[in-house]
Amino acid sequence: MDDTSVAVVAVVPSRTEAEVAAGLLRSHGLRAAVTADDAGGQEPQWQIEGVRVLVARADEAKARRLLDSAVPAVESPAPLSGWPQADDGDG
Repeated sequence: MDDTSVAVVAVVPSRTEAEVAAGLLRSHGLRAAVTADDAGGQEPQWQIEGVRVLVARADEAKARRLLDSAVPAVESPAPLSGWPQADDGDG
């Protein structure tokens, strides 16, 4: 996937949560990738800005629906360590 054809569908606090989210997407036939600025996992403390889950832009809507259905709804503005919607930088 190149940068123009991907969408960030989630930003989570750890690589482990991102891999779980990506695994869920993969189990439904989507190609998903995990990316973080953490030196390939060697510096997890650098994940302070979150770990991103990426999918092909064509699969973005389906991926968001799958992630939304997997995370229980909460009544507060911030989800429980769930997978908040991420700004994909388009606007």
